[in-house]
Amino acid sequence: MTQTDVGPSDGELILRLQDADLEALGLLFERHRARVYRTALAIVRDPAVAEDILQDCFLKVYVNAKRIDPGRPLTPWLYRVTVNLSYTWLSRQKVRRASMDDAIERLASPMRQAPDRLTEETETRQKVRKAISDLSLEQRVVVVLYYLNGLGLHDIAEILDLPVGTVKSRLYYARENMRSKLGKTMLWLSEEAHGYL
Repeated sequence: MTQTDVGPSDGELILRLQDADLEALGLLFERHRARVYRTALAIVRDPAVAEDILQDCFLKVYVNAKRIDPGRPLTPWLYRVTVNLSYTWLSRQKVRRASMDDAIERLASPMRQAPDRLTEETETRQKVRKAISDLSLEQRVVVVLYYLNGLGLHDIAEILDLPVGTVKSRLYYARENMRSKLGKTMLWLSEEAHGYL
């Protein structure tokens, strides 16, 4: 289902918002709130903070509406703002670790199909959560955007304002770090999760 099937496009809503149509902001909020919240939560680990970041992100949409190009996709802009707000909060709090509960849920979800594997699923989840939590913040953010949000390398590079090579490098080293910690679990992760998220 495309955006045109469910109502006006993001670009049309931005144009309406530029004309002070607050209903357009509400429609954009409803359309994108889940991905913004999920991304913030995966980075900052705190549901209340993720909710604040969600509100701040859409406040920035409102305040900067006239600067947003309605001809370009809005989603990368939202991810960039969400990541920047999350970074700001982390730097203020000096938090070094972020929870990946949503990512773990999605990474482990194929195993749910076999009830007899519940123990294995729990162990896998714990191992993956620990491996991701042990990544540096830079690697963890790339993993969140790549696996949790399913973004491509070029999109991540644009969102983080980094060269594509740097994004590839961070993703490569994140995978290597996870592989060294997960061993056989990483084989499952590679087979089941790569391309799934």
